[in-house]
Amino acid sequence: MARLYTGRHKIITRYRSFHGASLGALSAGGDPRKLAVDMHQGNNFIHLEIPYEYRAPEGNWEKECMEQLDRIIAYEGPENIAAIMMEGESGSSGCLKLPRGYWKKMREVCDKNGILLIADEVMSGFGRTGKWFGVNNYEVIPDMMVLAKGITSGYLPFGALMVSDKISECFNDEALMLGMTYSAHPTACAAALEVIKIYEDDKLLENARVKGAYIEARIEEMKQRHPSIGDFRNTGLLGCLELVKNRKTKEPMAPFNASANEMTTMSKVAAKIKALHMVTFVRWSYIFIAPPLCVTEEEIDEGLAIISEALKIADAECY
Repeated sequence: MARLYTGRHKIITRYRSFHGASLGALSAGGDPRKLAVDMHQGNNFIHLEIPYEYRAPEGNWEKECMEQLDRIIAYEGPENIAAIMMEGESGSSGCLKLPRGYWKKMREVCDKNGILLIADEVMSGFGRTGKWFGVNNYEVIPDMMVLAKGITSGYLPFGALMVSDKISECFNDEALMLGMTYSAHPTACAAALEVIKIYEDDKLLENARVKGAYIEARIEEMKQRHPSIGDFRNTGLLGCLELVKNRKTKEPMAPFNASANEMTTMSKVAAKIKALHMVTFVRWSYIFIAPPLCVTEEEIDEGLAIISEALKIADAECY
């Protein structure tokens, strides 16, 4: 839709991002899950390398990230770029944080060059980060937001593309070839409305903010007991532990895109968590902490106690 609206063809996205599993979405993403179909990827997706603060080299990494954005746009030609697309808040790549002010920088660059700004809120939308949408944490209004998952809490399949009035009005007279047989299915729409009402009635966004702060405080306590905890990155109830073998060198417990052989320790950690009757996402050197938005302090304590027990396995690998 961004390409149709602007008449341009290039889309800028980020390495270490995930935008979905269809061919176009895989091409847009920067996650190694796409490498298996690398030769079939879609064209004209440009990826930014944005190092995250925990592993950034010494120096002003925020300035470097800002300048990289300017360089890439200059290299590719702003007149060719239809949109910049970013996750509202990083998820499965490790809850990686952008530099402070980066979203506002992107908004300024897009406005200057006639580029659309797209926020992928499939994972970070509907209260997950303590705001309705992840991008709300950065006080920026995108031109488009991609929505799913939380919109119905998974009770029925439902996704949506929200666009500005300016973009919508363009297609009042122009054909938009995106309609499908099951678009705007009334049953799914009804489920979405009811779920949104529950978010509001049960004050789940507020609970995400409060319980997220509680988790952060508890993790700080756990760091004193577990040398394998290198970093914890969190926004609301979207967080991730990064495990290391040594806090000084920051050697990861498993490398980026680790093979099965390189996952020996982390696989044992994941197996221990499962054996203690909890399911969570363990990937590379990451343990994700993203409980339901209705979670209580007692449930958080129970879950972190299970993770703490499993971390003893990783602690034994520290030097």
